[in-house]
Amino acid sequence: MSQSHHSVVALFSSHDDAESAVKELEKSGFDMKKLSVIGKDYESKENVIGYYNTGDRMATWGKFGLFWGTMWGLLFGSAFLLIPGIGAVMVGGPLVSWILGVLESAVITGGLTALGGALASIGIPKDSVILYETALKAHKFLLIAHGTVVELEQAKAVLMQNKAEEAYIHNESLDKKQPALA
Repeated sequence: MSQSHHSVVALFSSHDDAESAVKELEKSGFDMKKLSVIGKDYESKENVIGYYNTGDRMATWGKFGLFWGTMWGLLFGSAFLLIPGIGAVMVGGPLVSWILGVLESAVITGGLTALGGALASIGIPKDSVILYETALKAHKFLLIAHGTVVELEQAKAVLMQNKAEEAYIHNESLDKKQPALA
C-alpha cells in the first residue's frame, strides 16, 4: 500500500450476507490478505465450547462456528477479543494486528476503543469510526478491504451487489468519505 491509506468498509446485517460477499470478492480476484471481517457477541446465542488459532486458521463451536471456520479459511490471522465499550468480538484479517498494535502502544485517544484506535490509525475519520462501532454494537458485520483506489472501487461494487447495507471508501490522501449508492 502507498503512504496514503485507502480502504472500503461495508456493513452487513447477517453472517450469511458477509460470507457471501467475502466469497464473491475472492472469486473476483481480490487479495484476501487485504480483507478483514469483524463481528460481535456470538456466544450470547449459543454456548461457545472453544476457540483456537492454528497458524492462519481458527475454529469455534457454537451457532456461528461454521461461518467463522469458513472465514478463517479465506482470511489471514484471527482473534477473539474482549474490547471495553464493545464487548466480545471475532476478528479476522489484518485488522487483528492493527488492534493489537493499538493495545500494545496504548495510543487510544479521544474516547476511542481499541477498535476505533485501529481504524483511525489506517486513516478512517473519527465520525466514521463511531458509525462502525455503533453498527458492531448492533450486531452487524464489518468487512474492511484495503488496496488502491481502483481495487477498492471494484471491491465496493462487489460488496454492494452482495447485500452490503452501506459501503464507504475512505481515502486518507483526499480526506473524504464517499457513501455508496445502492
